[in-house]
Amino acid sequence: MTRQNTPAPLTEIWRGSLLESQHHGHAVVCNGKGEIVHSWGNPDQVIYPRSSCKMVQALPLLTSGAAARYGLNSEQLALACASHNGARIHVDRVSRWLDQLELSEGDLRCGAQMPRDKEVMHGLIKTDDSPCQIHNNCSGKHAGFLTLAQHLGAGPEYVEIDHPVQQACHEAFEEVTGETSPTYGIDGCSAPNFACTVTGLARGMGWFASAHTRSTRSDEAAVQLRAAMAQHPELVAGEGRACTALMRDMGGKVSVKTGAEGVFVAILPEQELGIALKVSDGATRAAENAIAALLVSLGALDKDSPSAKAYMSAAITNWNGIHCGEMRPAAELQF
Repeated sequence: MTRQNTPAPLTEIWRGSLLESQHHGHAVVCNGKGEIVHSWGNPDQVIYPRSSCKMVQALPLLTSGAAARYGLNSEQLALACASHNGARIHVDRVSRWLDQLELSEGDLRCGAQMPRDKEVMHGLIKTDDSPCQIHNNCSGKHAGFLTLAQHLGAGPEYVEIDHPVQQACHEAFEEVTGETSPTYGIDGCSAPNFACTVTGLARGMGWFASAHTRSTRSDEAAVQLRAAMAQHPELVAGEGRACTALMRDMGGKVSVKTGAEGVFVAILPEQELGIALKVSDGATRAAENAIAALLVSLGALDKDSPSAKAYMSAAITNWNGIHCGEMRPAAELQF
């Protein structure tokens, strides 16, 4: 463990015998009391969590009573926390959710996005059709926002910073991180994204991980959300995605979530630990590598599992299939 103010080495790219590239960043592991157990780089680095905090944004959906009122199931709760591929399993469920609310695609405010899922994407291309907002990777989160807005009797512009939905998200964010957010930015899906330190984000994940030891409405909501994510890893992301692969290999015991610009978090209920990390250059490959390494180090992920091999010790091959090198976690990251 290293405590310092500058980014620490997290991921190395080796080609032959040469260290060709290196990704630096910050990582923190917190326990359920919010105490730092391990840290690398600067724990006080202020970051945007981006999509890694969707389970925090989903808390008001449950604590308000909206989820119970509309009879939301675990699949819908998982989608509320998702950055999905836009596959059929995602868009069909979000469409039915909107029907349940007697709303339509036009009520979403996340923007149209070409789906990552190849089958759906190719289908749109072949039919010369355009993607819609339901294909957006955040459409599940926004369906959750719309559910909360309806429950509160609030207006349709639910992504505005002064809207009751976003005010509820802001309050929940500051509660679980234990910090006053210094600023916010507008995320790719147009919703506000509140800033915090890496420690604050890890503290929030530790809070989720230890929620079963407490009994408030917020704690019960946290248990439901983390369980939904772990129960439906294919809805949280999709095939070919690190979130889905890692959660599958951990057998529903751990919930993980990626965020844009090199952010990744993990919730470990059995150990009552939370992890948050941020890669300084925003590289997704490094964030996936680092979170896999930390999960292995903490005993949550088998080092011989398919996802550990794919993301922690990924082989680098060229177009002829020749093994050229590998991506591996920095020695400083392992303990």
